[in-house]
Amino acid sequence: MDNMRLKLILPVINPEQITKPEKCPHKKCSGKHFKVHQEVKKAIRDRKYTEVRVLRYECLKCRRTFRVYPQGVQKAHVSQRVKGMAVMLYVLGLSYGAVAIVMEALGVFLGKTSVYRAVQAAGKAVPGMKRTELFSGYRTKAIGADITRVKCKGKWLPVGVIVDPINGLVLSIDHLSGEDAEELQKWIEPVAEIVGAHTLVTDDADAFKQAADKSGLDQQVCKSHVVRNTEELITSISQSIETDKDTSLAQIHIEPSQALADLRRLSELIHSRQPNQQAEVQALYERYAQAAPPRKGSPASVAYRMRNLFLDRWNLWPRLTYYRTWKDKEGKPILDGTNNANERAIGWWVKERYRSMRGYKREQSVLNVSRLIAFCGNHLSKGLDLASIIP
Repeated sequence: MDNMRLKLILPVINPEQITKPEKCPHKKCSGKHFKVHQEVKKAIRDRKYTEVRVLRYECLKCRRTFRVYPQGVQKAHVSQRVKGMAVMLYVLGLSYGAVAIVMEALGVFLGKTSVYRAVQAAGKAVPGMKRTELFSGYRTKAIGADITRVKCKGKWLPVGVIVDPINGLVLSIDHLSGEDAEELQKWIEPVAEIVGAHTLVTDDADAFKQAADKSGLDQQVCKSHVVRNTEELITSISQSIETDKDTSLAQIHIEPSQALADLRRLSELIHSRQPNQQAEVQALYERYAQAAPPRKGSPASVAYRMRNLFLDRWNLWPRLTYYRTWKDKEGKPILDGTNNANERAIGWWVKERYRSMRGYKREQSVLNVSRLIAFCGNHLSKGLDLASIIP
């Protein structure tokens, strides 16, 4: 897997840039006309400035006053630039305590708790990335879904990640209460509806298949997962045919050489993955359809294992080859047939930062940090201006 990359732009402080208000900040007032009431000095914590000029405006409608700060300064005494530096250092892998030490070395005191608050506030300010609150107006024909787990308060917490598999953009990161088909449907269906998706890309888990069917979505299962799992099963069954004294093949009148040839053919089919080859996979299944199931408590015979393998791949074939049937106007596949976009998102935006931690202490922190890093990752091309999420 490629190394994680981020492009972050620190907030800028311009003491002379004070934007005149356009609307009264008080909720019950709709005033749009103001006059300067007072000019005051505000002490701030920053690497360059110790104080800035702040204007107090009076609303001509409600007569209340409010402060307007220069670019890069808010109500808090710590500048946006300092908070942005703290967030950036944490996102890049430093602990809260280590960030505080680095900030002090740079000449700005910012306690460990203040670093924590800055990171959590930035995570909360990330727009969208929730199953009920996605990017406004974003549309895509396909979504990819996968689940990972992180430790929180000593327990493993399931975290669901939904991406656009076409461009890799992260759409949603959510805590899941379970991993069954019903829970997955509740998670996936609203996202698909909001973005207008008709296709779901996942791994080969049965729960995802059931969720896709219940949600009325076409599905592409990851070809890499299926190929790898199929090859492992073929190797295991082939070894059993060559070494065991299993008589199940003889009971359905199939020679070991024929069984080995059938397994080799399945291997060829699973690598070529053409939609019109489903009938051939069906024929392989039908050759072993009469294999007897094992008695209770007994292992499955070679013939029955082959029956189940061929049956599963026959049923899976439309989901495995879907990407070959969905093409653009130039006849090129829209999907690559894998869920690599999901695995990259989990690896870069969830696991990479988590690896250097002993675990999270709050479930909300899991979401705040993961959404924050993923949001940064969504802006790789132009870079993310941290001022947009630093309160």
